[in-house]
Parts: sequence; structure tokens; C-alpha cells
Amino acid sequence: MHHFEQRAGVMHCEDVSLERIADEVGTPTYVYSEATLTRHFDVMDAALAGVDHLVCYSVKASSNIAILQLLASLGSGFDIVSRGELARVVAAGGDPTKVVFSGVGKRSDEIAAALETGIACFNVETPGELERIDRVAANLGKRAPISLRVNPDVDPLTHPYIATGLRSSKFGVAMPEARSLYARAARSNNLRVVGIDCHIGSQITDVAPFIEALERVLELAWSLERDGIRLEHIDLGGGLGIRYDDEQPPHPDALGRMVTRIVADHGYSLLVEPGRVIVGNAGVLLTTVLDRKLNGDKRFVIVDAAMNDNIRPALYGAFHAIRPVREGEPRAIETVDVVGPVCESGDFLARDRPLAHVDPGERLVLMSAGAYGFSMSSNYNSRSRAAEILVSGDRYDVIREREPIEHLFDGEHLRALSPRKK
Repeated sequence: MHHFEQRAGVMHCEDVSLERIADEVGTPTYVYSEATLTRHFDVMDAALAGVDHLVCYSVKASSNIAILQLLASLGSGFDIVSRGELARVVAAGGDPTKVVFSGVGKRSDEIAAALETGIACFNVETPGELERIDRVAANLGKRAPISLRVNPDVDPLTHPYIATGLRSSKFGVAMPEARSLYARAARSNNLRVVGIDCHIGSQITDVAPFIEALERVLELAWSLERDGIRLEHIDLGGGLGIRYDDEQPPHPDALGRMVTRIVADHGYSLLVEPGRVIVGNAGVLLTTVLDRKLNGDKRFVIVDAAMNDNIRPALYGAFHAIRPVREGEPRAIETVDVVGPVCESGDFLARDRPLAHVDPGERLVLMSAGAYGFSMSSNYNSRSRAAEILVSGDRYDVIREREPIEHLFDGEHLRALSPRKK
């Protein structure tokens, strides 16, 4: 469910017209709905009510500090993968004791910053990382809370770029190796073993892979108990899918019922790390038609948003529904490529897409763009990154200003040139 709908022929976010936002803020612009973000968090939280749990929003999905502030106010924890994301959570007023630090390749300075901030847990990915955390904790005179991210080798049945729990993935520790690593961690005076973590992928549209992964993780947890290592929590990661086109992902309640029933009997608390399912359908990308082009029988609609604004279609072949902001009289439906100004043939938002005829100056909206939209954007072709807007009822706030051109070369320096030799 989301709060984007047509009213009197114009697309609205809650009670604010997207045409008004385009007129006043310009395009391309990301627009998020506070009501949708709140509802999606509450649904996920309620789905796990049968067990002691913590919902840790995955910051990488959409990291604007105003969004993090809203989620923190709802009681969310946070799943981070960098020192920068930790800084964002702190700036947004998030509780560091509800932060888990995931991701392969944590640097020593990142580990130190997280220990000084007082995070809840490091999800450890490699033996070398475990040693690095041990060493940094010893130098700081602290005891680092850790879990191992194990790789259950479960196929999530999703795009290969976002499948993270297979043997071929760079993520996680192989299950046979994990037991000995836990024993090593338990012997250290600088480490405190608190949990076990897995994450099998993203945009998963079936409950079965989650349950298979959970059962394998629990088997390891029980073997650790026999070794005298009692865990406090099981972290099932994130990855629950949303509807972009005709997918039929399970409702969080369906996952919650099955997972809590399994976990509750064994006395563990449960952590989950959702991102897309909270923010994906809570955001859209607003863009303006610049031009139309006909190459033979191939039709193009050229817009001011590009692959630097939303790389998912070019990177994954991802589908986003595209709709005119203003829907008036019935229009002819054309099959078009919706493309941007970036100097790449791969710069497209849609290919061979049926779309109502639109003329230059009209606005289009790219639906379901809240997750991995702005957060994966770039300055490629020296393009400014988009503005971000958060709508609440009948008002909106600019939560990120459009990037000024002069900021594109902040941190760059001209240098003194030597006279050219003749």
C-alpha cells in the first residue's frame, strides 16, 4: 500500500499535488510519503509482535537523515554498512544501541568509530575482520559485541546481483567454518558473542527461502549451545520484496507468523533488517519530458531524469511503472523508450514500454523508486543530484536541496602549471 493516487486527474502524494511540487521545486525530484513510511514500518514491527524483536531499517536503501529521523521516532533500529551511514544515524537522532554494523570489508577506523559510539553488534563477515575487531577493541580497552554473518547457501530466487546467501556470494562465513570462528571469538577477552546473522538476498517474493535459511541458522545456534556458547539473538536480515509490476510478494504478516513461531520456542530475540519493503513504495521519482524523438519506427521520450538519478533499470534491468502526472482525456498509447540526457546508450528508465502519449513540458512519475533510487545516484556526466521531498498530509518539506552546480567540484583543486616547453 502507498499514498500516491490520482485526484481530479492529477497524481498526488498524500494531499499534495506532484504537479505543484514539480512547479515549485523543479525536476528531477524524489518525493516520499511520510504516511507510507510510517505504515510500512508499523506493519513490519507488528508482524513480529509474537517474539522479542528489533526492526533495524537498512540505511543503504534510502539514507536521507529526515527519513532516518522519522524511523527513529517510530522506534526503529538501523542496519549500517559504513562509517558514513553510522554518522547519518547519529545525526538523525537514532539510538546507537539499536545499530548493527553489516557489510564485508570494515576498516579499522570504522570499527573504532562504531565501538566509541556504542553500537549493538558487528555482523562479522571474515576471519580477518574478526581479528581486526579484536585488535581494535583491545587498543580501545573495549569489548566488542559480535555475531557472525553465516552463509546458509540458500537460493533466494532473485536477480543474481542481489542474491547474497549463495556459496558463490562474497558475503558471509561458510557454515562449516562458522563454528570454529565462534569458538575463537568466545575465547577472546575483547569480544562478546551476542548473536548470529544471515542475509540471503533482496527483492525476495517467497517465504520459503527465509524459512530454509532460518532453520539452517538455528541448527548452528543449537550446536553452539552444545559448545557452551549461548546466543542472545538471531538476525534474519532483510530482503522481503515489494510489487514493482506483477510480483506477488508475501505480506510481512505471512513471514512474521512463520518466523516468530519458529524462534519463540527457543528463547532467542529476533532482529530483521528491512529496507526496500519499508521505503520502496514510499517514494517516487518525478521528471519532466524534454523532447520526443522518432528513429525509424523507434520512439523515444526524453526526460530530465537519467541513469545517474536512478541506475536500477540500467544496472539490473529493473522495472518501474511510469505514469503521467496529469491524466486528462484518453490518449493514444505508444510503445516508447523513456531515456535521459546522459551520454550512454544504457541511459534508460524504460524500454519498449506502452505509455500514454506525452508532450514536452509534461511530467512523468517513476513509481516504487524509494529504495536504491537516490541512494545509488551519482554525478556522472557532472549532473547535479536530485532534490528530495518528504510529504506529510497537505504540506511538504525539502529534505535535500538540489545539488548546486558549483558543489560538483568541491574538494577538487586547480594546480600551478609549469611553463610549457617549446
